[in-house]
Amino acid sequence: MAKQAAPAAKQAIPAGKSVAVAKVARTATEHPDYHFIKVVLTDGSSFMTRSTYGKEGDTLNLDIDPSTHPAWTGGEQKLLDRGGRLSRFNSRFAGISFTKK
Repeated sequence: MAKQAAPAAKQAIPAGKSVAVAKVARTATEHPDYHFIKVVLTDGSSFMTRSTYGKEGDTLNLDIDPSTHPAWTGGEQKLLDRGGRLSRFNSRFAGISFTKK
């Protein structure tokens, strides 16, 4: 079976040798349009910010924001389990005690 030569791009570069890298000019299309938009929170308050969302002057209406999300408001977490993993775990490890004997 004949050996195939490795492609030129995958050959190792000898130590001490440099590789010329072609520089490509950036185009105007590489970066998204960054402009001002109005953000409206769930309580009706609003603020202006810069974003790539929509077009200049568009409005972004939020469904969830820091005034309503449980992560920021300290809301109660409820475990809903209808005979699933939590029930199986509790029944399997019900007799285990972590106190010293």
